[in-house]
Amino acid sequence: MARSGESGGGAGGGAGGGWHVCVVKYRRGAGRPAHGAPPAAGRPLARRDGLSVLGGAGEVRCVDASGRVLWTAACSGVPNAAHICGGRVLVTTDSLDYTPWGHLGPALLLDLVDGSPVAELRGASGAVLSGGRFFLGLEGYDVFDTWEYDRDGTLVDSWRSYGHYVTGTGIRVVETDRSLPTRSRVVRLLPGGAVERGPSLTDPLCPEPVVLADGTILVLDAGVLRAVDRRLGDAVLAELLPVDPDQTWRCRGGLRRSGDRLTVTVAEEHRDRPGKHVLHTWTLALRPGPTTV
Repeated sequence: MARSGESGGGAGGGAGGGWHVCVVKYRRGAGRPAHGAPPAAGRPLARRDGLSVLGGAGEVRCVDASGRVLWTAACSGVPNAAHICGGRVLVTTDSLDYTPWGHLGPALLLDLVDGSPVAELRGASGAVLSGGRFFLGLEGYDVFDTWEYDRDGTLVDSWRSYGHYVTGTGIRVVETDRSLPTRSRVVRLLPGGAVERGPSLTDPLCPEPVVLADGTILVLDAGVLRAVDRRLGDAVLAELLPVDPDQTWRCRGGLRRSGDRLTVTVAEEHRDRPGKHVLHTWTLALRPGPTTV
């Protein structure tokens, strides 16, 4: 079922950074897709410098290392993620009621010192930049956009791209357009709204990628594990459960890394039993090649 290998070789490690994988274990059984699970109760949405930001229905809380509540801010939704930078915290939320945007709630930019509101924005997912700047993105209803805001909630830049954000040396995006056929790619966002286009993807809804120490992104794309380096060069590491482009809706996957082991899951819906899934789980040994990018 699975074929494992390595990314391109040669001087400089080749496309994908020269990483190698091999299958250590494979399991198959009944299961469900892991995506969409709510955050564990009481688990911080974000941590920074001894502070933790937590959320509950209708509120955001900030606590110190001892668990003392420093402030509580009201919100009209249920917080699902938070991002801290430059004395600000950006909180994305799910709506308590169904809206024209589904269950999308407001995105709140709060002062980290006292929780006072700075701006109310719109977006489904965010990322932290430097100097109190944030990315906020949204997809749907002819929107497929990422916006950059400063610490005061002022729009700084925007791009026609959306997906999983990878920050570091530049900003890369594993796009998720939720369309068949998909036009998603791994891209880099450049100043002035420019988008550098990298490798095309097969799955319109790839799961969150794993980022390695050298900046290589591991992407599970329609049952195929791919490595994309900082230069957007890519290579196939393992063909685990390749899925035809028009059947990607039947399969939802996930990636989790622990040391030099990578766990890959793919929940495959039965063709003739809607709602019933087979859960495929691979444990892979991950190691770098002679040189990395």
